[in-house]
Amino acid sequence: MQRADCKFRLDKICLGRYGQVAFALVVVLQLSACALVKKQETPRETYEISAPQSFSGLRASTNSQILVKLPTSLDAINSERIIVRPSPRVITYLEGAQWSDTVPKMMQSKLVEAFENSASTGATAKPGDGLVIDFQLVSDIRRFEVINSQATIEISIKLLADGSGKVVETRIFEVTAGASSQTADGYVNAFDEAFDRLSRDIIKWVLSRA
Repeated sequence: MQRADCKFRLDKICLGRYGQVAFALVVVLQLSACALVKKQETPRETYEISAPQSFSGLRASTNSQILVKLPTSLDAINSERIIVRPSPRVITYLEGAQWSDTVPKMMQSKLVEAFENSASTGATAKPGDGLVIDFQLVSDIRRFEVINSQATIEISIKLLADGSGKVVETRIFEVTAGASSQTADGYVNAFDEAFDRLSRDIIKWVLSRA
């Protein structure tokens, strides 16, 4: 009887230990599952800049055909996110908003559209459109951001003679426009204003050289 009692007590102790281990495993698995569940992001509104439509004050034109290559940029700019800098050394992204494409692709597309709306060249295209090209626009986007409630676009552009590969001229363009409010709409409207002026300046410069 004593031996049976001892065995019974031992089984109870073992079962207790197994239960503790099982409980611990359940807790670990639950914590792991929680860690794997990502916090769901708020859906973002999608925006894009607008190309200028009217060029009534433009007095020059050229028969040259212009190729607008995809601009290069740092990885922080090569994104759909809207950059808002709280200080010159810090990059953050605007919550709840994004561009319709990466900034370089959007800039390339809208610059081609601006040239086409101006009707000032023989043709303007992106690579792969099959045109016989006279000049290329090779560019690097240095800044495309909001800082101190101002939208800032800075871009370096080389005008390249396609036949010889010679750089005709290099120029850095920088424009700023103040935002009417610290909201996505206010910032995008400021980018619109800045890009309107920027694209007009670029077109006038190209027409004076091409």
